[in-house]
Amino acid sequence: MVTAAGNSRRFFYLTPKHLLHSHNIPYNVRFMNDIANNPLIQSLTTSLPLFNDIKPEHVLPALNKVLESNYQTIEKLTKLEHPTWDNFMSPLEMLDENIQRVWGPVTHINAVSNSDELRPIYQEAVQKVASYHAEVAQNEALYTAIKHVRASSEFNTLNHEKKQMIEHALRDFKLSGAELEGKDKERYKSIQMRLSELATQFEQHVLDATRAFELYISNESDLAGLPASICDAAAQRAKESEKTRQKGDWLFTLDIPSYLPFMQYAENRNLREKIYTSYVSRASEGELNNTPVIDETLKLRTEAAQLIGFQNYAAYSLATKMADSTDEVIAFLRELANKSSKMAKNEVIELKTFAKNELGIDTLEAWDVPFVSEKLRLHTYAISEEELKPYFPEKKVISGMFALVERLYGIKIKDGNAPKWHKNVQFFDIFDENEEKIASFYLDPYARAHKRGGAWMDECTVRWHKADNTLQLPVAYLVCNFDAPVGDKPALWTHNEVLTLFHEFGHGLHHMLTTMSTRSVSGINGVPWDAVELPSQFMENFCWEREVTNLFARHYKTDEILPDVLFDKMLAAKNFLSGMQMLRQVEFSLFDMLLHTEFLPEGDTSVQQLLDQVRDEVAVLTPPAFNKFQNSFSHIFAGGYGAGYYSYKWAEVLSADAYAAFEEEGVTNPETARRFRESILSVGGSRDLMGSFEAFRGRKPTVDALLRHSGIQ
Repeated sequence: MVTAAGNSRRFFYLTPKHLLHSHNIPYNVRFMNDIANNPLIQSLTTSLPLFNDIKPEHVLPALNKVLESNYQTIEKLTKLEHPTWDNFMSPLEMLDENIQRVWGPVTHINAVSNSDELRPIYQEAVQKVASYHAEVAQNEALYTAIKHVRASSEFNTLNHEKKQMIEHALRDFKLSGAELEGKDKERYKSIQMRLSELATQFEQHVLDATRAFELYISNESDLAGLPASICDAAAQRAKESEKTRQKGDWLFTLDIPSYLPFMQYAENRNLREKIYTSYVSRASEGELNNTPVIDETLKLRTEAAQLIGFQNYAAYSLATKMADSTDEVIAFLRELANKSSKMAKNEVIELKTFAKNELGIDTLEAWDVPFVSEKLRLHTYAISEEELKPYFPEKKVISGMFALVERLYGIKIKDGNAPKWHKNVQFFDIFDENEEKIASFYLDPYARAHKRGGAWMDECTVRWHKADNTLQLPVAYLVCNFDAPVGDKPALWTHNEVLTLFHEFGHGLHHMLTTMSTRSVSGINGVPWDAVELPSQFMENFCWEREVTNLFARHYKTDEILPDVLFDKMLAAKNFLSGMQMLRQVEFSLFDMLLHTEFLPEGDTSVQQLLDQVRDEVAVLTPPAFNKFQNSFSHIFAGGYGAGYYSYKWAEVLSADAYAAFEEEGVTNPETARRFRESILSVGGSRDLMGSFEAFRGRKPTVDALLRHSGIQ
C-alpha cells in the first residue's frame, strides 16, 4: 500500500492569515521564540528530517511559520503581470516542497509513533493543513495565472514533464472547486476541511479500538496448536506490556502478526471466536464507533462531487484515474467475480467437508475458516507457513531482495546513516552503476505499540531539480508490522510477510528510481491511483521464483537453502483457496464502488445493508451479523482509496501482464528489467500510464496473466 499522502492530488497551497495562530494550546507552545532552532524548520534545509530532535511542541510553531512564508510568496506571485515557468510555476513547486518538508515528518511520526501528547496537536495541525489545501485549491488568481502560462507561446517550448505538470494543475483546480462561486465555493472548502478531520478521526478510532483489546493467557493448555515461535512472541509481548504483569504469561493482540497466527493455529475454538469477534467489530461501539463518521463522510463526499458537477463521488474520483467510467469498473469487478465463482464455491465445499470429516466441526463458522484452511493446507500440501519461517530470517530476506534489484537494475544498496524515530529503524542508500548516490530509504519492519497497523510506503523527499538547478534525491519510508526478534532468535517471517516486504519495496522503487526533474510528476506523483499498485504487485511475483528465493531463503541456524521439496510444496500451495481470495477482494472493491455510486446517504438502505447485498451477490461465505468490517475499512475512509479500492485488482492485471514479459524473457533478465525501468519506473506521472505500459509490453494489457497466476481457468 502506498499512502494517500504519497499520491494525493496536486495542489498549490494558500492559507488565510487568521489561521496562522493557534488558540487551543498553551502560550509557551504557541509562541515558541526560538523558531530558528526548531528541528522541523531546520528540516527545510537539511537533507533528511531531524527525527532525533522533533517533539510535539515543535509542530504548530513550524507549521505556522511555513504557512505564513508560503502565503507571503503566493501574494507576490499572484501580482505578476506575465507569469512564466521560471517566475511562477517553479516557485510554486517550491511551496509544495516547503510543506512536505515540515508537515511530512509530522504525519509520519503520527503513524509510526502515535502518542497522547502528539494527538491533540496533530488534530489541530490537520485542520490548518486542510484549510490551507482548500483555500489554495480555489484561488482564482493562481488558477488564472496557470491558464495564462498554458496559453502562452512559452508552453510549447517546455519539456513533456513541465507540460504535464501544468495540465494536471489545471485539472486539479477544476476538481477542487476553483470555478465555483460564492456560497458554493465556501461550502466546498468547508466540506474538504471536515472530510480531512473525519479521516483522522476514523483512523484514530481504529487504532484505539485495536489497542484496547488484549487477550492474556495464563493456562498453557489454551495455547494448544500454536507454534512455539508464536508462543514465544506472545510471551515477550506480555513481558513488554505497559499493563500489569499479573494478567497472564502470554499476550495476544489484534495486530496482524499476533491475530492472524492465533486464528490459524489455536485449537481453542472459544478463544478464536473471542478474538475474531473483537477484531471484526473494531470501532463499532461506544465513543470509538465509526458508523457516524462513515455516514457523514459519505454524505459530504456526495455533496462535494455534485457541487463540482459530477453525479456521484465515484465519477469524481475516476476523473484522475485510468478507468474511464464507473460502469467500466463495476463490469470489470463482476467479470472477475463470475470467473472466480465456480472455483470459490468448490473451495468452500472442500473446507466444510474437511472441517466435518477431519476436525469434527459440523458447522463452519467465520472464526473457524483460517484454522480449517491452515489444517487443509497442511493436509493437502504437507506445508505450513510456520514450517517455512525458519528459512526466511530477516537479514537474509532483506539482503536477498537487495541482491535481486541490484541484478535487475544495475544499482547498489548500502547501509547509510540518518536520524531515526525508533532504534529498530534501518536506513539505506542506493547508488547507480557509476557509484553515484541516487536515492535513500528508511525501513521500519516491526510491529509495536502506538504504531499504525498494516504496511505502506510514503515519500520523505521527492526527486527534482530546484530553481537553483540543484538536484534533490528521493527518499522513501518503508513501513511494515512484522514480529520483531525474540530472545537470541532473529526475526523469522512468513512467506506472506516476505510478499508484503517485496510489495512495499516495489512502491519504493517506483518512487526512488524515477528520473524526472519536475516535482509534481516525479516518482509516484501524478500517477493514476488505479495504476500506482502496478510496481508493487509486480515485485511480489519474484517471491515465487526458485532463482530468486535461492538468494534469501536459507535456514537461520544452518544456512541450508530452502529444500526443493519445501519449495515445490510452497509453489503447489500458491493458489490454495485463490478463488475465495479473489472474491474477497472483489467484495471489498464492489462494495466501495457501489457505496460511492448507487448508495444514497439519506436513503432507505444503510451502509450495512448495501454490504449485505454485495455479499449476497459475490461472497461464498457470509460473515456473522456482528461483523462490522466497514468500520475499520481504513483504505477507503482514511487512506485515499475511496471509490478506488478496485485499484488493487485493476493494477494487478497490469502487473501480472508486465511480469509475463519476464516469464517469457527470463525472470532476472537485465534487458527486460531495463525496459521496465525506463517505461514504467522512471517516468513517474509524466505521461499517460497506458502509454507507458504499451511502451513496455508492445500492446494493451489483458486479464489472461492474472487469471493464470491465480490458477483460475
